[in-house]
Amino acid sequence: MSKIKVLVVDDSLFFREMLARGLAADAQIEIVATAADPFEARDKILKYHPDVMTLDIEMPKMNGIEFLRKLMPQYPIPTIVISAANNCVFEAISLGAIDFVKKPDEQSAIARREFLDDLIFKVKTAVAAKIQSMSPIAHHVVNKDHAIRLETQLIAIGASTGGTVALTNLLLSLEPPLPGIVVVQHIPPIFSAMFAKRLDLVTKFHVKEAATGDRILPGDVLIAPGDQQMKVKKIGSIYKIECSFGEKVNGHCPSVDVLFNSVAKFGDSVIGIIMTGMGFDGAKGLLSMRKAGAHTIGQDEKTSVVYGMPKVAFNIGAVETQLPLDQIGKKICSLI
Repeated sequence: MSKIKVLVVDDSLFFREMLARGLAADAQIEIVATAADPFEARDKILKYHPDVMTLDIEMPKMNGIEFLRKLMPQYPIPTIVISAANNCVFEAISLGAIDFVKKPDEQSAIARREFLDDLIFKVKTAVAAKIQSMSPIAHHVVNKDHAIRLETQLIAIGASTGGTVALTNLLLSLEPPLPGIVVVQHIPPIFSAMFAKRLDLVTKFHVKEAATGDRILPGDVLIAPGDQQMKVKKIGSIYKIECSFGEKVNGHCPSVDVLFNSVAKFGDSVIGIIMTGMGFDGAKGLLSMRKAGAHTIGQDEKTSVVYGMPKVAFNIGAVETQLPLDQIGKKICSLI
């Protein structure tokens, strides 16, 4: 099997060499070149035709955002953004980057190893990913029935690679009144709160990072913290969030399966949606939901950046309805 050819772009010589050494230590990865700025990176792309690029955001001459804006229309290369904690990563994703990794805050061997393990996984994911148009869905599925009957009391969504854009597009296609929405998006800590604030600004929903004790109310969207497992509990007629630090499940914390299994007990009062992402997290939980009577929806292959999680869920019979991203909002409205 041929190796994954990677171009490393970072203005720091120390960090660039650390990335190159760390990635090359994996038997499936070959570092074909490194670059200190976007102009050098452009030349290396034309010369070496890498399969994947890792890209720093803050660089001299031209930052990573502007480089992506100019690069992607002509040379759509799968890109993993490496950045400190700031909102630029979401702009990078909207411009076509596949995923992002947070730069380690500390230089300990453990922190560096965890960072490199995450980056290696995402480089391997990026090879299988599709670079798609990331422009938001412009129209809204307007729900004119403001006296909506909420037999459906909860919508649970799981996503991974490509999910930040897919979820944004889904919420932009919807309008309240809707049941409360709970989301597990595989995302690093800190970025989960930033993502929630971003969604709160651009959508018509009240969006926040979830915390233990939060009530799940109609019109609210609660995003799982990036380093905690999230479950839903029902006390009387009230749905509440329970977050906890714990072991990874299916390699993830938060895990979609943990959320889906917690809501399966609520039967046909729940809609479950599994969206773009690498791996299989959420498939078994969605199957438990469907067996309990919930309506379940899976994103289709064509509109998924990575058709991994939805594919596994579909193959095991967990998906009742498979749809392209721009049709999922309409289906939700028809179900409630």
